[in-house]
Amino acid sequence: MDKKSFRKDCLRRLKKCPEDRKRILDKLILQKVAKFILHHKPKNILFYLPMKVEVNLNQLLIKERKKSNIFIPFIVEESFKMVHYRLPLRRNNYSIYESANSPLVRKKVDMIIVPVVGVDGNFKRVGFGKGMYDRFYEKLGQKPIVLFIQRVECKTCKKITDFHDIQADYYITPQKIQKLGKRDDNRDCIGRRWSHSRRRSSVYKF
Repeated sequence: MDKKSFRKDCLRRLKKCPEDRKRILDKLILQKVAKFILHHKPKNILFYLPMKVEVNLNQLLIKERKKSNIFIPFIVEESFKMVHYRLPLRRNNYSIYESANSPLVRKKVDMIIVPVVGVDGNFKRVGFGKGMYDRFYEKLGQKPIVLFIQRVECKTCKKITDFHDIQADYYITPQKIQKLGKRDDNRDCIGRRWSHSRRRSSVYKF
């Protein structure tokens, strides 16, 4: 399995999720992320505004806006910068909603919440192939807590990502929160078992 075929397989599974099921799964993830934020108390959080296959955390974003500084991506060429979440929103060339551009570029953030297409054996992100989060993360000074979120778990123990790909501290799905560090469950998203085991991730508990 390579990154391209894994991405295709994950996208197929994400797109098959029924609309009514999406709302249930997103609510479960929202609750987990909310508890996580309450536990870590970040002052500056990078959220995102979702596409159809991504978890919708808009309700949580609006709620946390009262307590923290909330930023969202603003796409610039092949990467993005953080801008304050504020209305009105507009669609960019990728049909993703954005707030207005700002000349102020913030380089420090306490937590970033990242949507994923899949996760590999290095706990690294498989996205849509544009590399925007990778370029953004590389330029950050102080490294924040990185949360990957996904409504349908799509994870392989194979190492199919590149050195520059962004790595998670935690991977959140409706069923559980996995933490980088200890062990892998040795299964990919389809349930196939690989012949070797990796001690990479463990289930996180508050």
